[in-house]
Amino acid sequence: MQISIIIPVYNEFENIAALHAEVKTVCEDNDYDYEIIIVDDGSTDNTFEVATALSPVKVIQFRKNFGQTAAMDAGIKNAKYEYIVTMDGDRQNDPADIPMLIDHLTKNGLDIVSGWRRDRKDNFLKRFVSRSANFLRKLIINDGIHDSGCSLKIYRRSCFENLSLHGEMHRFIPALLKIKGYKVGEIVVNHRPRSAGQTKYTWSRTFKGFIDMLTVWFWKKYATRPLHFLGGVGLFFILLGFLSGIATVYFFTQGQGMSETAFPMLTMFLFLSGIQLFISGLMIDILVKSRIETTGDNSYTIKEIVETTGDDSYAIR
Repeated sequence: MQISIIIPVYNEFENIAALHAEVKTVCEDNDYDYEIIIVDDGSTDNTFEVATALSPVKVIQFRKNFGQTAAMDAGIKNAKYEYIVTMDGDRQNDPADIPMLIDHLTKNGLDIVSGWRRDRKDNFLKRFVSRSANFLRKLIINDGIHDSGCSLKIYRRSCFENLSLHGEMHRFIPALLKIKGYKVGEIVVNHRPRSAGQTKYTWSRTFKGFIDMLTVWFWKKYATRPLHFLGGVGLFFILLGFLSGIATVYFFTQGQGMSETAFPMLTMFLFLSGIQLFISGLMIDILVKSRIETTGDNSYTIKEIVETTGDDSYAIR
């Protein structure tokens, strides 16, 4: 079993050495071929110095704090093994769960297994916000995951062949992969209380996560057909403008002065807005199709191709 363990960290000098030791012990006890990749997300303490003193390790240092999603993306793109494990650097994720994640992935033929912190060891406010976010996520994108915010996950390397992360999108990787047809699973994992350091949770991350959730919703429904969304809204506005125009003509025939009603302005606004939205949808649709043709980033993924021949033999590629 060859695995790359990716650990994004920001000001975690008190935790990183102990976490590295735990991960190393788990990998060696299970006879894995492994690499530990620590991504220092612009720490302002001596996290980088502590990390580079460990062995074995690959340390990626950012010039400044770009966020957890960017750190995960950098770690994933620098990983060399078939299986990729991600986890937090605060020691709340338990490295002892890694063999269980691997076993669940391989036995069930999955592409990604996400940890579920069913018994969270966080304060009430953090649990409340997380559960509220999970409820909204289920309503909006419904990726079938109870705890998408849990960083402890395992992926097959093929999951990231045409996937780059940005914003707070690391929370929605299962949803993005499910849209592309990958098999997503979940398993209950241990969650430990923070023993050192300070939480990096802020309200701004919650807000950014909600915006990214809407992005995933749009991507899920209209990524390859934006004209269906913008064009549909545009046609609806044009219809409202038509109805407003009828009302304008009616009031005019009844002797109503046009300067005394808002219907003429409303009619023009709805018509022009509808036309603009429809044309925007058409232009974005053309751009999306051009991007797909030039980059080869299809809206579908192929797991395997089986060819049969006349002598009952076959080839898989």
